Amino acid sequence: MEFRIIKSPTVGTVDILMRRMGPGVDKNRICVDAVGLVQGRMIEMICAADIAEKAVGVTVEDIRGSCPQNMIMIAIFGDTASVESAIQEIKQQLKKEKDLC
Repeated sequence: MEFRIIKSPTVGTVDILMRRMGPGVDKNRICVDAVGLVQGRMIEMICAADIAEKAVGVTVEDIRGSCPQNMIMIAIFGDTASVESAIQEIKQQLKKEKDLC
């Protein structure tokens, strides 16, 4: 998996993400102080979204795109501390799962 955090994203960056979320998403409820981007396989992204939302007060959305390698990306929206905490929790939980195998 790959992880990136964008602190104080620009209007253009937020616009790109909003367009890629697709219709039906309530874009008014999304805090854009920071955004965490996580990319990986579908099974990892579903687990990562669940971990992030359970860990702290963040909003997770699927970011649509076309990738021939079947990689999926999610965006974690929230204040900077919450996004950083969510990413750390994802890394810790997935590492813990790998260590059990």
